[in-house]
Amino acid sequence: MTTPSNNIKHILDQIDYTFFQDMQRGIERESLRMQANGFLSQQAHPMALGAALTHPTITTDYSEALLEFITPPTKSITDTLSILKDIHSFTYQHLPEGESLWSLSMPCMLDSQDENIPIAQYGTSNLGQFKTLYRKGLAVRYGRRMQTISGVHYNLSFPDELFATLQQQESDLTLKNLSLQDYRSHRYFGLIRNFLRQIPLVIYLLGASPSICRCFVTGREHNLQELVKGTMYLPHATALRMGKLGYQNSAQRKLGIHYNNLSGYLAGIREATQCSYPEFTALGLDDADGNPIQINDHVLQIENEYYSVIRPKQTPQAGESPSDALQARGVAYVELRAVDVNPFSPIGINADTASFLETLALYCLLSDSPEIDEAEQAMLDRNQLLVVERGREPQLQIEQPTSGDTTTQVDFQTWIQQQLNAMQPCASILDQALGQQTSASEALYQSAWALMQARSLDSSKTLSAQMLQQTTELGGTWAFGANLAAQYQEYYQSHTLSADTQQQFEQAATESLKAQQQLEAQTHISFQDYLKPYRRLTEQHSCVSAIV
Repeated sequence: MTTPSNNIKHILDQIDYTFFQDMQRGIERESLRMQANGFLSQQAHPMALGAALTHPTITTDYSEALLEFITPPTKSITDTLSILKDIHSFTYQHLPEGESLWSLSMPCMLDSQDENIPIAQYGTSNLGQFKTLYRKGLAVRYGRRMQTISGVHYNLSFPDELFATLQQQESDLTLKNLSLQDYRSHRYFGLIRNFLRQIPLVIYLLGASPSICRCFVTGREHNLQELVKGTMYLPHATALRMGKLGYQNSAQRKLGIHYNNLSGYLAGIREATQCSYPEFTALGLDDADGNPIQINDHVLQIENEYYSVIRPKQTPQAGESPSDALQARGVAYVELRAVDVNPFSPIGINADTASFLETLALYCLLSDSPEIDEAEQAMLDRNQLLVVERGREPQLQIEQPTSGDTTTQVDFQTWIQQQLNAMQPCASILDQALGQQTSASEALYQSAWALMQARSLDSSKTLSAQMLQQTTELGGTWAFGANLAAQYQEYYQSHTLSADTQQQFEQAATESLKAQQQLEAQTHISFQDYLKPYRRLTEQHSCVSAIV
């Protein structure tokens, strides 16, 4: 997308803005539990929070100490953030003595032993053991430190009425004759490709990981500098979480999974989950005692191992894999995964970020979205790394495609402002549709858009710049994070849940524990037998030839 699409306003003029009242959104927020001494918690997931395996809103991610909070879909940003706040409040009630929630994407202090990063435990059922084994596999493949990084995932869906209207406006008969399900998937994949093109903008405006605790890079090569004792950074960095120090899988990149269409995406994902990878084969499947250490030696143990800044999603039914669900019912929503935890919010995200992400997603949905070839993907990868490490650098230039496989250099801040100007009509129509959800004097979406404009014009207003300033003033990453943790602990002590909400959380915790016990009582086959289907190779030869 070298220049913003000029027909956004024209398209919006043809759409009934009330359709947007049926948009749905949900948030997944991750946060480490930290001990009073600043190190990662070594205690088990608090029983009072329920069973991480079966609880609908409070679970764990990679580590037993890495909480994940999940909100149900709602039709209001305000409602979503309110629910997330309540989840935090209930959690704070039941943290072990002296613990608090770490409020940064990059982790709190980790000691020199990876084994002291406790892997999440989910009980003795086959499903629970499977989830723990998956995490053991991540540990042997990538190390445990990488898995302690936290983020915010923003899930968003648009109503079918919108897709039906857009399809009616199509001049291409092939698109016009698609089923609504296939057309919806087609448009969501266009959104995904455009979101990939907008990643530099997302990283600059929302990036909040410009520095890290020195302990995170123990034993790793890096190009970071010392900010203050114990803290490493790059002077103009924005989101180190999204760069070389974040989630990396070279095997996945070699496979070249693409987002040009649903069938191609599914083929790539399935190949990666069904085919062995020599480096992972060399690690072994079991330890010396015969205990499994990874699910299999495939490029991906399971589909969720695929690291991506955005995912097409469909809710799986019983027995379905994510790809099975997508093939059966198409794309239902997108998961925006390129968002750092906002340390200046007690819940890791605020209404400005949520509103901006929705504005951006609508802009990406409505804009022209040609397929991404290998040359453009390589350019996008270079741009991402550049903005991760140097995004606030004055006069920074990024690449944009011209013709063929050639690119040209453009001024980064000018490019951001062009993109923001082009998406302003999207903010305006969302305020028309959803403006009643806020009592603020200025419309929610346009207010968020204006804030991003201010950040684009003055890098000192970005989250990453503000973080570096406070990190320096307070004496380092841990001091900055600990100061925030203390503030938020006090904040939630004063946030009282209603009696009904308190009861709902307590009931959900109790029911989740019962559900886990029922799963454990229903286990009729050994875990070794349960694991066998995941260790079969169905497309080994084609995969090996593709990635060796």
